[in-house]
Amino acid sequence: MKRLIVVRGPMGAGKTTLCQVLLPYLQPAFWLDGDWCWKMEPCTADEAMREMVMENIAFLLRNFLQNSSLQYVLFGWVIHQREILDKLLDRLTGLSFDCQVFTLVCTPEALQARLQRDVEQGVRAADVIPRSLQRLPLYGQMKTSKVDVSQISAREAAEEIARQIATYS
Repeated sequence: MKRLIVVRGPMGAGKTTLCQVLLPYLQPAFWLDGDWCWKMEPCTADEAMREMVMENIAFLLRNFLQNSSLQYVLFGWVIHQREILDKLLDRLTGLSFDCQVFTLVCTPEALQARLQRDVEQGVRAADVIPRSLQRLPLYGQMKTSKVDVSQISAREAAEEIARQIATYS
């Protein structure tokens, strides 16, 4: 059975790094970073753009889930509301796959420190810090497998998720 592995969490929690580390554990697999579908300047998040991005993500996920050479499709994105995940999964109706959702959680202090490092390195703008901290409580509300990344490395988090995926099989 095909497996869609969703890794969600606030901006700065380490989704991209974790997915890079996790990918080799999930062979044969493909990884889609939802942020890739938002790479535009200037970034506009109006309703028409959100709809287009969701459609593009669903198109890519659908194609990779239909690919017979892949067992896993790994998808990382912020997904701060259950409705976003539900709308995305609705677009994949008709495909046969299991979906496992993991949420990266961390303390506000750990998140702020990570984001501050990104700002200092020029990876992110400073305005991301309050936005990400404001959304942080939303990640504890969705019923998913939680992985607290406050004090563990991306490798340790990836190994924990890989264990949970193997146990689920």
